[in-house]
Amino acid sequence: MRSSWFNKLSLIFGHRIRHNWFLLCLISILALVVIIGSSSSLREFDSIGPPRFPNVYTNYRKLKEQAVVDYFDLRFLASGNNPRQKELSLCGKEKEKENYVPCYNLSANLKAGFKDGEEFDRHCELFRNEDRCLVRPPKEYKIPLRWPAGRDVIWSGNVKITKDDFLSSGSMTKRMMLLEENQIAFHNNDGLIFDGVKDYARQLAESIGLGSDSDFLQAGVQTVLDIGCGFGSFGAHLVSLKLMPICIAAYEVTGSQVQLALERGLPAMLGNFSSRQLPYPSLSFDMVHCAQCGIDWDGKDGMFVIEVDRLLKPGGYFVLTSPTTKPQGSLLATKKGNMLTPVEDFTQRICWSLLDQQDDTLIWQKTADAHCYEARKQGLPLCQDEHESQSYYRRLVKCISGARSKRWAPIRNRSNGSRLTLEELQVHGVQYGEFYEEREYWKSALRNYWSLLTPLIFSDHPKRPGDEDPLPPYNMVRNVMDMNAFYGGFNAALLDGKKSAWVMNVVPIGSRNTLPLILDQGFAGVLHDWCEPFPTYPRTYDMLHGSGLLSLLSSEKCGMMDLFLEMDRILRPEAWVILSDNVGAIEMARTHATQIRWEARVIDPQNGSDQRLLVCQKPFLRK
Repeated sequence: MRSSWFNKLSLIFGHRIRHNWFLLCLISILALVVIIGSSSSLREFDSIGPPRFPNVYTNYRKLKEQAVVDYFDLRFLASGNNPRQKELSLCGKEKEKENYVPCYNLSANLKAGFKDGEEFDRHCELFRNEDRCLVRPPKEYKIPLRWPAGRDVIWSGNVKITKDDFLSSGSMTKRMMLLEENQIAFHNNDGLIFDGVKDYARQLAESIGLGSDSDFLQAGVQTVLDIGCGFGSFGAHLVSLKLMPICIAAYEVTGSQVQLALERGLPAMLGNFSSRQLPYPSLSFDMVHCAQCGIDWDGKDGMFVIEVDRLLKPGGYFVLTSPTTKPQGSLLATKKGNMLTPVEDFTQRICWSLLDQQDDTLIWQKTADAHCYEARKQGLPLCQDEHESQSYYRRLVKCISGARSKRWAPIRNRSNGSRLTLEELQVHGVQYGEFYEEREYWKSALRNYWSLLTPLIFSDHPKRPGDEDPLPPYNMVRNVMDMNAFYGGFNAALLDGKKSAWVMNVVPIGSRNTLPLILDQGFAGVLHDWCEPFPTYPRTYDMLHGSGLLSLLSSEKCGMMDLFLEMDRILRPEAWVILSDNVGAIEMARTHATQIRWEARVIDPQNGSDQRLLVCQKPFLRK
């Protein structure tokens, strides 16, 4: 006699209940095998050795990751939330929407009363993201060519420069770049002031006493701030010399220098010499370079020259190349009676030495003696302690920064490359063991990241419209941003792993300021408040990485969705996002990733911690 519960099941399933019951058990066992297999493979995520599970990941995306997604969906449903919230719509097809850069709105700045150059500055306090939508790529947008081919040839439809812009530009522009039907080709050996970029760099090296430009590193020149970098030809040459140039230029509606440099895979960001300090600490760069950068160095009562002094490390170089720098020009007139020009005056008062002048180029060297400033009778005062803290778009100050810093050390006495000595780390208050332990951790983590990405690309990675199958990620990833860089260990791991990528190391405002340590390793970096948009154009990064970022921002007043919208804006189509955080933050992040149409995968390392990894990819949306 059948029991009552068995009678009820018979009514539901019919008389073939034994067969159906057997089928149900079989499906359950198969599902369990898939989940157990997933757990065993993911348990090796934190192992130090190289990945040993390529075969396990053959159907990773189709089976195992789907099990994790289903698990979190059930968790959200159980809590009464909808894991599939409404997807955000695409922004309009207007050109200004396709190339939208928040915080740079000239009309709004003028209306708010900003003037004397401040109207061209970045004013995020006026920015209100009322229209939440996804910035779509231009109709002609194409995935950039792989590095290094993408350094010399870019798709013209990817940047805000038209044929009319090109034809109306000067002869120098036409020598530097060739506009074809749908491509822009750059000529690295032609068109920068002199016979070519290589000759120009060699001339600079000889002017500071070196045999050739390949000796820059030996002279302590590793990081170069390139103001108004044009189309990036000088920066591209410095990259070939294993230096780290960072291009900064003002926001431009069309023909943007920063956008072109980033499209070529060169480090760049928006930045103005107008009324505020750049978001770098004192003593940040070994060289500051200005080739026809358009800055009036005579203006602002010498404040721009003082800002360059703040940014330069002891013994660093300021290179100024411009037709107006000839002796008969107004900038460096030898003498006009007993009057000195502002540049002459300030270079003497701030202990700079004019090393050389050739043709249109002048090279100054900042003093390596911190006591020189106070020894000058008419020298500028040293800045107080409050001016030596985080320099995040503070107003320009007329005082000397960095002279009292523990980091004051001539560039020729510093270590070359990213490996710092015990004494150098102690200056930053960092333990030697802690620093290199973090590096070993990121070496292991990076190997595991690539083990997750590579099988996905080789298996069922979506094809680009009308294109061949993509190549592995080390060929697809060039512009990388670490959104919470800490000591720069992720950047160091990419270098050690021989990845053809550079990293913009971001130190969030409110966290421990480790940017001086990052810059002293020869890396690119910047201070940034993640409650504000990042100063760059849309579609400029191939990968965003953030470890602990979500937890860090949980105490801030900005919302996570605003952060994800900004990440989507600066990501190229098919670009990657890797976030590591606690399970609660990652679950919330996956929900937001779904809303902005990313493909998201949650990974549990199964190491006994509450840490999770979220791997996302931005799709190539055209409609």
